[in-house]
Amino acid sequence: MELMVAGLIVFLGVHSTRVFAEPLRAQWVARLGEKPWKGLYALASLAGFVLLVYGYGLARQSPVTVWTPPRGMVHLAALLTLVAFVMLAAAYVPGNGIKARLHHPMVLAVKVWALAHLLSNGTLVDMVLFGAFLVWSVLLFRASRQRDRVQGTVYAPGVASRTWLTWVVGLGAWGVFAFWGHARLIGVSPLGV
Repeated sequence: MELMVAGLIVFLGVHSTRVFAEPLRAQWVARLGEKPWKGLYALASLAGFVLLVYGYGLARQSPVTVWTPPRGMVHLAALLTLVAFVMLAAAYVPGNGIKARLHHPMVLAVKVWALAHLLSNGTLVDMVLFGAFLVWSVLLFRASRQRDRVQGTVYAPGVASRTWLTWVVGLGAWGVFAFWGHARLIGVSPLGV
């Protein structure tokens, strides 16, 4: 589990610079330039993600069960991840009403995804992984909303056709991942199919 924790520290640490180290981030961007900063950011993120995924895979081989979730939690998790996929789509489909309303749908998607997995998994490694993402997303969402208030950020209203497209993309991506991708990539079929 040590590799996974190291990966979490790197990955979430890099993704927390706007929360905990905005002045330092601004100095680095000014010193290096926007593109080199983004390049280093991407490399550090990728390194953290690789460590996280590899470490999680290793830790899953010797699971420590903390609790056994009731079967109904799997169904609740499926519903919550469907919502998370729609919010994730809202982060990328321009001009949709979901982003206009939520402002930071990707962070909310991570929050809902992490909660869903905490409810449906009872091993120590799952609790550490998804608990870390849940805490991080709560803090990041709060910081993002505060930054919006300070900067006076105004989000354009969404267009109905773009909002419907967001739902279609989110539901389609969820379907592909729930019925095929999760088992293929993670080795677990979330719906038991």
